[in-house]
Amino acid sequence: MAEDLKITKGHKEPQYQSLIPQIKALIVREGDVVANLANISAALKEQFNFLWVGFYLVKDDELVLGPFQGPVACTRIAKGRGVCGTSWERKETIIVPDVEAFPGHIACSSLSKSEIVVPVIRNDKVTAVLDVDSDQLNEFDETDQKYLEEIVRHIRI
Repeated sequence: MAEDLKITKGHKEPQYQSLIPQIKALIVREGDVVANLANISAALKEQFNFLWVGFYLVKDDELVLGPFQGPVACTRIAKGRGVCGTSWERKETIIVPDVEAFPGHIACSSLSKSEIVVPVIRNDKVTAVLDVDSDQLNEFDETDQKYLEEIVRHIRI
């Protein structure tokens, strides 16, 4: 079983490498932020079959649910709360191998086992976060971080 997990994880890099040009093509000529975030969420969900992929947008000093793919989600998250709020506060990507072990984790879905949150930073301010959840423990690693950070650099918010 552990071997199968390593094989699957080893195949992530080529998947991201083929997906990123597709995402760029989808968003390069589209100026609408909601449309772009929706397409990025859908592309990631389809490519990797993650449990949940979506964005929270910074509005009035809280994170507000934006475009996503997956089960119903939390609508608003305060700065510093949960993985998303902590990523926003620290202005850094956070990888959580086991959400049950993360202090203050907000359980929007009991199916979520691991998570990665990547801030979208413009002019040294976080404007949104990309949140990706898996129903598997320890799903995310440095490969996900590298490519998801590359993807959010292309977002114009």
